[in-house]
Amino acid sequence: MAVVRLKKGEGRMLKAGGAWIYDNEIDIVTGEFENGDLVTVEDFDGYGMGTGFINQNSKIRVRMMTRKKDQPVDEAFLAMRVRDCIHYRLHTIDMRSCRLIFGEADFLPGIVVDKFNDVLVVQSLALGMDRMKMTIIEQCKKQLKELGMPIRGVYERSDAKVRTQEGMERVKGFIGEPFDTKVLIEENGVKYIVDVEEGQKTGFFLDQKNNRAAIQKLCKNAAVLDCFTHTGSFGLNAGIAGARSVLGVDASELAVEQARENAKLNHLEDRVQFQCADVFDLLPKLEKQGKRFDVVILDPPAFTKSRSSVKNAVKGYREINMRGLKLVKDGGYLATCSCSHFMTPDLFAKTIQEAAKAAKKRLRQVEYRTQAADHPILWAADESYYLKFYIFQVCEEK
Repeated sequence: MAVVRLKKGEGRMLKAGGAWIYDNEIDIVTGEFENGDLVTVEDFDGYGMGTGFINQNSKIRVRMMTRKKDQPVDEAFLAMRVRDCIHYRLHTIDMRSCRLIFGEADFLPGIVVDKFNDVLVVQSLALGMDRMKMTIIEQCKKQLKELGMPIRGVYERSDAKVRTQEGMERVKGFIGEPFDTKVLIEENGVKYIVDVEEGQKTGFFLDQKNNRAAIQKLCKNAAVLDCFTHTGSFGLNAGIAGARSVLGVDASELAVEQARENAKLNHLEDRVQFQCADVFDLLPKLEKQGKRFDVVILDPPAFTKSRSSVKNAVKGYREINMRGLKLVKDGGYLATCSCSHFMTPDLFAKTIQEAAKAAKKRLRQVEYRTQAADHPILWAADESYYLKFYIFQVCEEK
């Protein structure tokens, strides 16, 4: 293998337990290699730091696979990594539907595997990992079958734009035999049809599983507004918990149609309604109409995916939280979140506080939560910590 040697004083993230080495941290690469190849990594003084795969197309030049300098990265190694992923989830999450592999946080950088009942959806975002993808998939199928969880099909959703930054084409389609890509799952007592072919990302946002369960206790006999509902997940949890009425809103007509199908699937269409609209346009209209809700849920997409656009994202989060707060009845509840890694916990909290001041509301924190346990947060790799979720009671001045 070629050898990557770091500059003196560099590799701080790696030495703290992270998995990435950036292009500007490298002093020299000796030996021949192709992009995607495994390389040995050494500190400036020749101290062995492990093995990773290299890609000169990416600012993240090396992604580490192991921190042991003599550890072969072969089929047995990948089988061990997959086994660790599965056994962790057996102890921490309902595995009927879960994120089976979460990239760097599961020590398999650049790959995500979601399990929806008996279907796997794989997303490969790094060139070196793309070469190992099939071995990882076969190990997932083999080991799940041994545990009594056979897989009937695998679909690839490696169609994210970030693939182009790695010098790879965006790809999407079946791995193996075709199957019906609309998959029935159940979570928190709610049934969903997950469209693994046309849905956002891998088809369903599993990271909010426990947060959706947390809002159920607030929703009995409540009037609920669910903003950015996607395929209806928070709204349906409110409905199943006994909400008096639920209005779910999303800008995607496809998502709204899927949400309506899911409402029928759960026999909730009489109380859970969905509307296709821009949330930023709709909330001021609802305020002018004098509408108020017992519970307002804000689950927007990431308003920023880079540090350079954080300032504009803050404006978006502040605006949507201010508008949402104005629609909450006195003593009602606001559930609000950010799924952007670059919107740090401190910055998100500060933005909510500013929104509350602008809306002339007082907030009492009920809960602060993050992503579900199948999306583990690796403390040394802060890119794995992205979801911030608050529940507040909203109070008027008295």
